[in-house]
Amino acid sequence: MPFKSTLSLVLFSLISYQSHAQTNQVAIIIDDMGYRYTDKHALTLPGDITYAFLPHTTYGKKLAILANNDNHDVLIHIPMESKNREKLGPGALTSAMDEDAFKKSLTKSFAEIPFAIGINNHMGSYLTQLYQPMAWTMDFLKQHELLFLDSKTSPHSKAKQAALDYGVPVKSRQVFLDNELTDEYISQQFKQLIAIAQKHNTAIAIAHPHPETMATLNKLIPTLALHGIELVPLSRLYPSSNASKVITVSE
Repeated sequence: MPFKSTLSLVLFSLISYQSHAQTNQVAIIIDDMGYRYTDKHALTLPGDITYAFLPHTTYGKKLAILANNDNHDVLIHIPMESKNREKLGPGALTSAMDEDAFKKSLTKSFAEIPFAIGINNHMGSYLTQLYQPMAWTMDFLKQHELLFLDSKTSPHSKAKQAALDYGVPVKSRQVFLDNELTDEYISQQFKQLIAIAQKHNTAIAIAHPHPETMATLNKLIPTLALHGIELVPLSRLYPSSNASKVITVSE
């Protein structure tokens, strides 16, 4: 075979392999954004990171605007009642609230950050196990063409089933990256994220804006490409027609 033909075949094979290798995708969400000014450092992470902002926090709106201006996906990180009844911040949803209170609270949260494409739960190990509150939440999200990410703080969460029942785009978190704030632990969790993506083609991880997390992720995120994995905005893993960038909510 002529040299040029051989070279062309090799190049075509390499391109085809690289194209195939890039089919695996991960989304990384940085939760708990908004309480501290230092959370701004998370916005410098490389690649298409998704950011989840706690509603009505000191820096949440300002940092969310910066993230949105840089074309990052933005979620509202809605506090939900936990099993051990931990203290919840503003914009929280609890089992003591009725449907009207749920929807008014969500409306206020989205009035502050109207370009958010959906929500995920902050805590919520108790509330997400209750179908009715999840149904009210999904009804709101469906009305406004928003998505839901279940942080899976409970293995018994009914959020996904409620979302499916109401036709709300839903995914679940597979990996928490920084339950322990050591380079060794975060690196091990990152390996798990890679393994899940390689096995299932996609994977979703959640981390937090801790300095230790930022330092390790700045090193690890560029290595995803070496494993044939693309870091994508969370919305890329959902049906493209469902995530609305801007919504209008009425009081």
